[in-house]
Amino acid sequence: MSSKSQLVSPVLEKSPSREILERFTAERKWTERLIEPLSAEDCVIQSMPDVSPIRWHIAHTTWFFETFVLRESIPGYKSFHPAFEVLFNSYYNAVGEQFPRSSRGVLSRPTVREILEYRHHVDGSVQELLESGSLENRQEILSRIELGIQHEQQHQELMLADIKHVFSCNPLYPAYQEVEQDSTSISTSPEMTWFSYKGGLKWIGHRGEGFSYDNELPRHRKFVEDFQLAGRLVTNREFLDFIEDGGYSRSELWLSAGWDRSRSEGSRSPLYWRHAQDNWFEFTLGGLQPLSLDQPVCHVSYFEADAYARWSGARLPSEEQWEVAAGDLPVKGNLAQQGHYHPKSARGKFEEPHQLFGDVWEWTSSSYSSYPGYQSAEGALGEYNGKFMCNQYVLRGGSCATSRFHIRKTYRNFFPPEARWQFTGIRLAR
Repeated sequence: MSSKSQLVSPVLEKSPSREILERFTAERKWTERLIEPLSAEDCVIQSMPDVSPIRWHIAHTTWFFETFVLRESIPGYKSFHPAFEVLFNSYYNAVGEQFPRSSRGVLSRPTVREILEYRHHVDGSVQELLESGSLENRQEILSRIELGIQHEQQHQELMLADIKHVFSCNPLYPAYQEVEQDSTSISTSPEMTWFSYKGGLKWIGHRGEGFSYDNELPRHRKFVEDFQLAGRLVTNREFLDFIEDGGYSRSELWLSAGWDRSRSEGSRSPLYWRHAQDNWFEFTLGGLQPLSLDQPVCHVSYFEADAYARWSGARLPSEEQWEVAAGDLPVKGNLAQQGHYHPKSARGKFEEPHQLFGDVWEWTSSSYSSYPGYQSAEGALGEYNGKFMCNQYVLRGGSCATSRFHIRKTYRNFFPPEARWQFTGIRLAR
């Protein structure tokens, strides 16, 4: 009996350093791809204190790698420019002084070209570091680069939200790119359906596989009552019904702080809606467009979302309810890599909650606070999440501007209740 031997090529697994270098390079290139449609003039404007110039985002994400990776890994590392240590520090008090956030738009220098030179210099240094065979504390450095990649993905989303606000302030209503619009004349959204969930003691938080932020930990148990979750997001058509029923004029629907905010700002519709000649329009990254009635309503504050929920006879879900509903559902949807950068209408019938991931961040009724047993990291990196656990609300699910490599079922985004410039929307519970 004869046997036949076969030569099998061994599977060469990538080293952790090579794998993370490839991901680092891909994300840095994706950021530069996002700025390709922009001029240098576009990149220096700050349209309100919450918005940062695009140039600042490009520099700050670079500063992060220089400060927390290169400076910590290379003995005697010399900064690309000493002034950048202050100019592009966002809020890390343990690192040192910061240039005021609200004044980032007053600087004409360094130029966009100089910032890109800074970026490419740091990229090259990170590559050399990862390719070095004698890297000390390798695991710690890889962990910091991983955090930097996740941080870069957050700023990619912020860049899209910020340039949208910048362009919305221009009476020319410039477009970042073409955005496909749905028909406004025929209702195409499926009827609102509700999915029921049994309550009980549920596990909440990150399981431990793969990356997570410290605010997703530790995994813990939470008692959840029986609840129902809406099968899709609230649409522009439905929110328009709220407006036409006097929703912005009925104080009984609003939290006191939200009512005062709405009165002082004169808000009567979502942030980017415009009313002209008896028609509604919406500013998008594709410019000013007729309002697509069956797309998810977007750019509403927590106050607006809560008032709408009261008006509709429902409420906003807690973050625990949202996470229970996400269950074993796949993390997929209208996310940034699709390149649409605008919410899409729900289509057809579905047997589980639709649009849980992508399209719009979904406000929850949960205040942003620590999980039981939470501990922030030591040093400056401990300032990443924990210091903001006050006067903010949790959002879940990601948006059309969120990277698909960034979002998870346990991801906890957070913003103050008045924030509207992010891609934020509404899902109901009862």
